[in-house]
Amino acid sequence: MYIKSIVIDGFKSYAQRTEINGFDPLFNAITGLNGSGKSNILDAICFLLGITNLTHVRATNLQELVYKNGQAGVTKATVSITFDNLDKKQSPLGYEQYDEIVVTRQVVIGGRNKYLINGSNANNNRVQDLFRSVQLNVNNPHFLIMQGRITKVLNMKPPEILSMIEEAAGTRLYETKREAAQRTIEKKDAKLREIDTVLKEDITPTLTKLRDERSSYLEYQKILRELEHLSKLYVAYQFVCAEEKKKRSAEELVEMQEMIKKVQERIEEIKGLLVELDEKIAELTKRRDEESGGVMEKLEADLAEWQKKDATAQSAVDNCREGLKAEQKRKKELTKGMEDNKKTVAAREKDLEKLAQTLQDVKAESEKDAADYASAQKHLHAVSSGLSANDDGEAATLNEQLLAAKKEISTAETNTKQAQIKLKHEEQEIKKKQAEAKKTDQDYKKDQNAYNALTQSLAKLEGEMKKLGYDKEKDEKLGKQHKQLSEEVQSLKEKLEILEAKFPQLQFEYSDPEKNFDRRKVHGLVCKLVQVKDMQNATALEVAAGGKLYNVVVDTEVTGKKLLQKGELKRRYTIIPLNKISARAIEDAAVKRAEQLVGKDNVHTALSLIGYQKDLEAAMRFVFGSAFVCPDMDRAKAVAFDQKVMKRTVTLDGNSFDPAGTLTGGARPQTSSILQKLSELVAVEEELKTKQQTLAKVEAELASLRKAADKYQQVKQQYDLKAEEVEMLKTQLERSSHHQQLEEINALQRDIDEQKKILEDAKATQQRAAKKVKDLEDKMKNASAVRERELKEAEKQMANCKKKMEASSKKARDKQQEEGAIRLDLEELAKEADNYGNQLQAVEQAIQQAQDALTKLEADAQETKVTLLLEKYDWIADERQFFGQPNSPYDFTVNDPKEAERRIQKLTETKDKLAKNVNMRAMNLLGSAEEQYQDLMKKRKIVLNDKAKIQAVIDELDKKKNEALKKAWEQVNKDFGSIFSTLLPGTQAKLAPPEGQTVLDGLEVKVAFGDVWKESLSELSGGQ
Repeated sequence: MYIKSIVIDGFKSYAQRTEINGFDPLFNAITGLNGSGKSNILDAICFLLGITNLTHVRATNLQELVYKNGQAGVTKATVSITFDNLDKKQSPLGYEQYDEIVVTRQVVIGGRNKYLINGSNANNNRVQDLFRSVQLNVNNPHFLIMQGRITKVLNMKPPEILSMIEEAAGTRLYETKREAAQRTIEKKDAKLREIDTVLKEDITPTLTKLRDERSSYLEYQKILRELEHLSKLYVAYQFVCAEEKKKRSAEELVEMQEMIKKVQERIEEIKGLLVELDEKIAELTKRRDEESGGVMEKLEADLAEWQKKDATAQSAVDNCREGLKAEQKRKKELTKGMEDNKKTVAAREKDLEKLAQTLQDVKAESEKDAADYASAQKHLHAVSSGLSANDDGEAATLNEQLLAAKKEISTAETNTKQAQIKLKHEEQEIKKKQAEAKKTDQDYKKDQNAYNALTQSLAKLEGEMKKLGYDKEKDEKLGKQHKQLSEEVQSLKEKLEILEAKFPQLQFEYSDPEKNFDRRKVHGLVCKLVQVKDMQNATALEVAAGGKLYNVVVDTEVTGKKLLQKGELKRRYTIIPLNKISARAIEDAAVKRAEQLVGKDNVHTALSLIGYQKDLEAAMRFVFGSAFVCPDMDRAKAVAFDQKVMKRTVTLDGNSFDPAGTLTGGARPQTSSILQKLSELVAVEEELKTKQQTLAKVEAELASLRKAADKYQQVKQQYDLKAEEVEMLKTQLERSSHHQQLEEINALQRDIDEQKKILEDAKATQQRAAKKVKDLEDKMKNASAVRERELKEAEKQMANCKKKMEASSKKARDKQQEEGAIRLDLEELAKEADNYGNQLQAVEQAIQQAQDALTKLEADAQETKVTLLLEKYDWIADERQFFGQPNSPYDFTVNDPKEAERRIQKLTETKDKLAKNVNMRAMNLLGSAEEQYQDLMKKRKIVLNDKAKIQAVIDELDKKKNEALKKAWEQVNKDFGSIFSTLLPGTQAKLAPPEGQTVLDGLEVKVAFGDVWKESLSELSGGQ
């Protein structure tokens, strides 16, 4: 880029517009006489380049640059220079598209200094950047040598000379920009420190405090919501209980009224009888007048007697009424007395049972003692008669006993001989049989082993059969159940097909868009996903939803896209993806305004009239969230067109009022609403689904059982075959000669054992009888002494037995007397219990009469309680139909009201504690504080990112600047030395950094004569 022309107007000595053309791209010289204005042309160039030190252009202020300081009618100085910009390599940054660049600078007396670039206003920095980008910084010129400039350059300090090299290399502009960027970074750092201080000292503590308060507030809100829910549940339970009690009281009242009616009818009958009696009395009176004598006197006496009895009865009734409270108290006392009586009876009966057992033992002992006494008397009598007791206790003479003993010895010897003969014969026989059996023993063992093996196999098969667990009865039962369920499922399918044929628009069928597609992602049509709480609102809800009622709800837009592309849908559908759909419900302010207009019971949001699953809320807001429902047109119109509401409103008849100006309504089809019909369809679908699940379960059990049955039959067949083989082999073994021989051997062995026992018994009998013979013979030798001794022993024994018998008899009599006393006590207690029972029955009858009247009062009280609850809680009227219903918020089987009451008390205490400390504005304050925090953090992040980017660019440019600076220094050094050597042969010159420093720290001019480098340039002459 070089100068093509200069236009000077009003600058210094150029009063008129002067244009200078014909500049050469390489070399130009300005010549002329002294005072002709040569220097002013150079000053004009420096002025345009933006020189700040005006002393370089021989002025002290900008006003002096105007022709004659503006005193000659010229009030402004203007300099315009046209630069050739054809060499795009040397073009200023951002001006590569211009072939010429015209820069103008103008200064006005008393006015402002302005620049123009190609006719457009530009600020000073923009012009400075333009020239600096082509190494033309006039405030530190390497390209401009003015008078006295050489001496100044030679006297410059190393950093100043380095700055000239920087200007030549074009890096000075970058230095200026870097310094500005560093100043900006310092400002940003200050701002960062300020942000950090605010975050640390103000926002973070506030956030921490507000988050704690928010937690408390959320806990408080949670408790309030749970308390509200539980309170409604408990109130609903109280209401249901009150209604049930009211109903029971009403029924009891009806029964009581019927009883009163019967009593009144009975009274009427009695009144009729009284009339008849009066008539009969009158007749009798008349007859009395007619007749005479004692008959009339007898009748009057009877009448007086009856009147006396009536007065007595009436008095008893009055006393009974007055004594109701006393009777009730007495009932309690009687009840307690009866309980005590029962306990006493139980204790006495237990004592009697123990005593009866003791008495039985005493009687048995007494009878035994009496028998012993009789035996002792008999023995004494026998001894007195010269007899002695034998082994059986019978009296006999010693001679008779001796003969009997010898006979016993003889019999035992005979039995011994017979047994020995028989034993010998049987032992011989058994040896013979054993020898014969030994010959066939091998074959028999073989068959026996086979039989044992078959028996084991049979037991194993029996175990397998038990392990299979097949139950034939269960199989038959499941078969019948399967048949019944199949018929029911088929019937429900037919019913469902008929209903679906009536409503084809309610069917949504699609094919799986991909393999293993999860059908749970597709929720179905909106109309099938809602439950209308009250069917009288069905028509209004259908109109409010409109065509959206048949939209399809899916989990995400991806699922919806798959259905549309690959689901093979049979007609067009609108898809509602839950993750993308957004809809706003009616504002609370609008709802309150609508309720103020027509009353809370006369307007409802459509969304509040339906039930749905929680995860479908977004879709339901989209379909039903923007409409009100009113009972009639007047109220709907008032709500829809109110300036503070302005929402679409639908009546129960289906008339729609839209604030946009459209009214829809008129005659509707006589058939019921589609939502009403849908409830029947959904009920059939639910029943079919339940039956199908049950059928599938039965089929699974049946398949498992049938599988076991097949295996069972196979094993059973094997078992039967094995059992038949076992039976055959058993029969074969039993019929074999060896088996029969073994049976005979066993029989012989049993006989041998029996004969051996006979021998042992006979031997013992012989020994006992021999001893007895010896004892009897001794007695016969000393008969007199033995008789006397036995007589004394018999007398002593009889005395002991008599004493023992008398003691046992006395004990038995005592126990019998004690038993009698207890029985008398029990009889008295029984009489007392009967008395208690009679008194209690009488008291209960008296109390019942008072309770009949109490029943009516309780019915009135329950009626009052129900009315009070309805007035206190207005939501009961809307939701009472759900009280106690399964799968509703008021399902008392799932939510225990008693537990709810305890929970309400606990939550109320917690709520009262929290209410003292909870900051109700915490949520709003936290939101604003977090927004402020996030804003500061965002700004801080931006500042840090900008700082990091700027620092990275600075580091990269510093590196490039140093490379460019070193390259420029090497080139300048080379040219400087060459020029100096040419102008002054025999010398050298260079730019070198001061000792111990680098090129980047500064440069000094060094000159050498020959090979001697001068330390200072002051040694050179002026010419040099």
